[in-house]
Amino acid sequence: MPLPPHKVLISTDAANEVDDQFAVVHALLSPVLDVRGILPAHFGREGSRAESRAEVDLLHSLLGAAGRAVVADGADAALPDERTPRPSEASALIRREARSDDRRLRIAVLGPLTDVASALLEDPALVDADPLVVWIGGPPYEGVVGYSPEFNLSNDVAAANAVMASGVDVWQVPMPVYTMIGVGHAELVERLGGTGELADYLVERVIAFNAQVDYGPMDHRSLGDSPAIGALLNPLGARWSLRPPPRFNTDSEVIGTIDTSRRIRVCEAVDTRWLIEDMFAKLRAFGRGDEGR
Repeated sequence: MPLPPHKVLISTDAANEVDDQFAVVHALLSPVLDVRGILPAHFGREGSRAESRAEVDLLHSLLGAAGRAVVADGADAALPDERTPRPSEASALIRREARSDDRRLRIAVLGPLTDVASALLEDPALVDADPLVVWIGGPPYEGVVGYSPEFNLSNDVAAANAVMASGVDVWQVPMPVYTMIGVGHAELVERLGGTGELADYLVERVIAFNAQVDYGPMDHRSLGDSPAIGALLNPLGARWSLRPPPRFNTDSEVIGTIDTSRRIRVCEAVDTRWLIEDMFAKLRAFGRGDEGR
């Protein structure tokens, strides 16, 4: 009997930039992942959760039957502090799916940790269900900072500290890794352009987004959220280290550890060739109507 697919939820601040879209689509087009829900998340400004929801709904319409996951809205703002949850449809779905069957729940978090933290604060015994949290976020532990503050962490530092203190299993993909998943306009146009409505939308979004950033001009983008999906598809396609769970200050800096007796898994590098090629191949197959499911 074949093994069942991995049970997955994806938390995404999808309207923030243009990399979440690639990650969400990659997951939904991967038959070894059973994406039980998409959780639209805020990204630090009023109304941003609603913007993420609109983007998720648009992706679902472009995906058609492949976009069949439940959509459960996350909180509309960061936690008020490290002990107070902000309950939402997303935190309720996390709690429910963690115990829905005997498969381990994997939660890919492509933005702030607000909804995972809320679920854990609402229900501390959730840790006993052993969910895995794969988070894109956090500054480098060593070396030069690419930019500051790190965006996903800065949008809810309290939630990050709450998750790190909870005892839940965390795989973290920090800034030095997620910024290395680079693609250029020429590559996107050459490899994906004209292969389908969904692929064309993704390519056009990258080019349009880059045209308006104030730190341009640029003709490339890091698909920085994709390593979370890569870690779920192919954990051995990355190099990991073990570290005590970090504690962050309000400036989104690492200021120490929360529990020296515990370890989280921190990504040091990913197999970028496999990750990008697998995503492109699945998008092209979808455009042909041949997803291989």
